[in-house]
Amino acid sequence: MRAAPRPPRQRLLWRHLWLWALLTLLGVWVVLAAVAYYTGLHEADEINDGQLLAFAQILLREDIHADPQEPPAPAAQPHATVYAPDLRAVAWEAGRVVWDTHGMAAELPAALPVGLQTVHPASGRAGPVWRAYVTEAPTADGTPRRVAVFIDMGWRRALGRDIAEHMVRPALVLLPLAALLLAWAIRRGLAPLAELSRAVGALDLDAGQAPLPAQQPFQEFSSTVHAINALAARLQSQLERERRFTADVAHELRTPLTSLLLQARLAGQQAGGPAQQQALHQLEQDAQRAARVLGQLLDLARAQKLEGVAPAPVDLHQLAQQVLAAHASMAHERGQELALQASGGALTVPGHATMLELALRNLVDNALRHTPPGTLVEVHAGRDADGSIYLTVQDDGARAGAPPAPPHPGSGLGVGLGLVQRIAQAQGAVLEDTPGGPHAPHRVGLRWPAGPGSAA
Repeated sequence: MRAAPRPPRQRLLWRHLWLWALLTLLGVWVVLAAVAYYTGLHEADEINDGQLLAFAQILLREDIHADPQEPPAPAAQPHATVYAPDLRAVAWEAGRVVWDTHGMAAELPAALPVGLQTVHPASGRAGPVWRAYVTEAPTADGTPRRVAVFIDMGWRRALGRDIAEHMVRPALVLLPLAALLLAWAIRRGLAPLAELSRAVGALDLDAGQAPLPAQQPFQEFSSTVHAINALAARLQSQLERERRFTADVAHELRTPLTSLLLQARLAGQQAGGPAQQQALHQLEQDAQRAARVLGQLLDLARAQKLEGVAPAPVDLHQLAQQVLAAHASMAHERGQELALQASGGALTVPGHATMLELALRNLVDNALRHTPPGTLVEVHAGRDADGSIYLTVQDDGARAGAPPAPPHPGSGLGVGLGLVQRIAQAQGAVLEDTPGGPHAPHRVGLRWPAGPGSAA
């Protein structure tokens, strides 16, 4: 035997929001790190260029004659940092190298233009890439002097990383604290939602409890509370209709069941003869009445099952013909007539054929049971000038001198009309009931208002 599948584990909303907030915070931190790094590179470029220009101007004014084969050793930097880069310089006078701090002259390209530039090693040689500034000016004796100052581009990247670290490191340290504060703030912010959930859970529709207060502390809750109150009102209205319907059913069943009990006792006390036959006949009629009420309840249950089914076009002409054919034998036994008056052409409405058949069958059945013999019962199906579609059942009024309708099992109307009313609501129609008189027809039927999708 296979075990039942376990229901999916429910997640906590505050934790879900907290995780998304942390992901957002982490994304912001990554963007901040990238921006800080590229900002550091830009600042390093400006610092490099400023240092190169300042050092080159100094070399142009200084007496730098020295043996180019023995470059001076660089001064020791016991506290060197990325903010104190190692600068290199080469000086030429009349095309001859007169000063070379690190022996770079042999690694340089043949021609270096004046200005800021990036210098790569000579062709075929491996080495670092340099940021250089080249300038020239005549010396005091008129000899042309050219000066080139260099700085390693790797220092630029190191300075960019250092600036980025100084900007991002505090944010990284604050991330755990921010995560804890976010968790507390989200749980605190969701507290009104938990209170609203408790208020909704405490609603008692059976007791007719007042709805939730429309005035809410947050605007987002107002629409939710309005929807909950509307749903509660519909449910309370439905419960009230169910109570009334249950009372009608109980009333309809109590009369025949009480009569069944009395007639059964009477039939048992009679030793035979007309009195016993009358009691048995009445017992049969009461049983039929109770069976008809139960049949209507079954029809109602069938109709409710179809409320969630998608509607389809229903031909009212064909539906009326089927219902009249099913009641032909009953009308013949009671000495009544059935007729159909329908407009020409197809007449369809969106709905459920089974539910509409139940409604029309109840209307025709009630018309036959509550009119005297010789009455003409007509079914009308058509379209009015305003575009609305109707399906009605009417009689021709009680004929002058006609005897009253004989008692018939199931003369109650409460369950039948309640069923028709439910079907009308489910099918988007309106139940119309026009009372008649001694010589005026009694008209009951469904009407579909004109509008988009009201008829095909």
